[in-house]
Amino acid sequence: MFNREYIRVLYIDLSTRTFDIKDRADLSLYLGGVGIASKLLDEELQYDLSPLDVEQPIIFAIGALSTIYPVVTKTVCMFRSPLTGNLGESYAGGRLAMSMLYSGYDAIVIKGQANRPVYLSIGSRHVEIKNADPIWGTTTEESARYLREMEEGRGLRSIVRIGQAGESQIRFANLNVDTYRHFGRLGAGAVFGSKNLKALVINGENNYPIPKENFKNYRKMYKEIYDKVVNTEIMEKYHDLGTPVNVKQLNDKQGLPTRNLTSGSFEYADELSGESFAKERLVRKLACVACPVGCIHIGQYRRMFADRSHEYETLNVSYDYELIFALGSFIGISSKDEFFELLEKVEAYGMDVITMGVLLGWLTEAYKNGLIKEEDLGTHLEFGYTEGYSKVLEGLISARNELYQTLALGTEAAADEYGGKEYAMTLGKHEMTGYHTGYGAVLGQAVGTRHSHLDNAGYAVDQTVDVKEKDKFVDAIFQEEITRCLSNSLVICLFARNVYDLETTVRAFNAIGINKSEDELKDIAERIYALKLEIKRKMGFDFKSLRFPKRFFETPYRYGKMDEEVMQDLLSRYIAKVESLVAKNA
Repeated sequence: MFNREYIRVLYIDLSTRTFDIKDRADLSLYLGGVGIASKLLDEELQYDLSPLDVEQPIIFAIGALSTIYPVVTKTVCMFRSPLTGNLGESYAGGRLAMSMLYSGYDAIVIKGQANRPVYLSIGSRHVEIKNADPIWGTTTEESARYLREMEEGRGLRSIVRIGQAGESQIRFANLNVDTYRHFGRLGAGAVFGSKNLKALVINGENNYPIPKENFKNYRKMYKEIYDKVVNTEIMEKYHDLGTPVNVKQLNDKQGLPTRNLTSGSFEYADELSGESFAKERLVRKLACVACPVGCIHIGQYRRMFADRSHEYETLNVSYDYELIFALGSFIGISSKDEFFELLEKVEAYGMDVITMGVLLGWLTEAYKNGLIKEEDLGTHLEFGYTEGYSKVLEGLISARNELYQTLALGTEAAADEYGGKEYAMTLGKHEMTGYHTGYGAVLGQAVGTRHSHLDNAGYAVDQTVDVKEKDKFVDAIFQEEITRCLSNSLVICLFARNVYDLETTVRAFNAIGINKSEDELKDIAERIYALKLEIKRKMGFDFKSLRFPKRFFETPYRYGKMDEEVMQDLLSRYIAKVESLVAKNA
């Protein structure tokens, strides 16, 4: 992308087994990452077709600074979400951004459906559609083992694949990236499954050196950013305990969602804390390519091969805060072994851990309230009952009956069918994340373009702005949503969002010979947000239809109970800001 004035897009049609390459200068208006992926999605999406129709596209894109500077490590994946029916947007690290950069493609658009299971092998000099019969039906790790043997390019290669959940088109199936990273949320794995696409292997074979005339400035800028990343407190917590440091901190503030958010604190928080994992289970820390931090925490899980056996295997499993919340406190799991047992199974099948945990939370309460029968479920359920949850995971993969076929559609769809919507913890039809910190966490996820806490960090606004100052509170969420459109067009790791402030970003561009001003970057961010809102509108989304489950207002957070009328008032103020932005960009 740098050293040239166009965006190179690889278009692949699995139905016709053909591909095309286009160099598009017009896409430069959207900078990169989420900007160009949104534009391509708008061009290629069939708005009148279902998310899993074979004609629907799935798009991967990198940014103008990808892997050139520290912590610019992510790739964005965009699609129409089969879980929410709306905008699907997800990010993953690993080696993928580097592999795409050095294969020569800024974006990849995949459409159509193969007539039998296949995987894609992409490099700078080849695009091949290969037989995936031998790995169809395998877990995410089993398929990766096969592909590592079959495909060349070790070290410069990235392997994106689905497990059985994606093959079965479970609406919250994910894409596993290089084992420990994921396009986790909103069901990208189901889109792969609908195309009979088991995996995507990209081998970066090219070399794109920094131009000699820019090299001195580039090295100086690189060192400045590198020092900021490794020698200041900005990124320190991510390397130290990692995000699990949040477990105790949120628990102390009644902000740790527990047992389907019937409580904001968990009596076993110490056992599942970052400190406890580090002391007893942490075996290594890994980093994505081009990241000096090493935030990926790997824990050791020892598993017996069979009952009454003396044979064990030791598994390495990546853990972080959101996973501990979803398969820990939210369903009452009280030990590391039980948490790892469920996590390893969810990862192997290839499902979004957060959605899985929140669905299990709703299911446990629905079962208790008599909405779900034991004969349909195949087990009884109660909070903390690991064996029951394990059977539910297996039932989802086998789609054993109508109940499990409905559960495979996600929490919102299950509650629509069986009841219990007042405690079905979704926002914008997307399962809640692990922050019961106040109005900002709830509103932020509800109004976020992909209905994620990462859209605008509303949970952080809860810590910095008094909700009594309503306009200021709403504006903080709104402005952060726009700012993150710039971060995600670069596509930096959001852990480093405070490293890449606007002034630093401009100088980083200039140092490699790309002239950008702060005003220009602000305009691009606003343009991207307006485009994403337009895509959501075309998909049928209406902010006024948002639902806030009553449980949010029943369970106290740090400052007491939230008031539903206040929440609706905040939503109205946010909608007014959106309407103003849309009118400005019409």
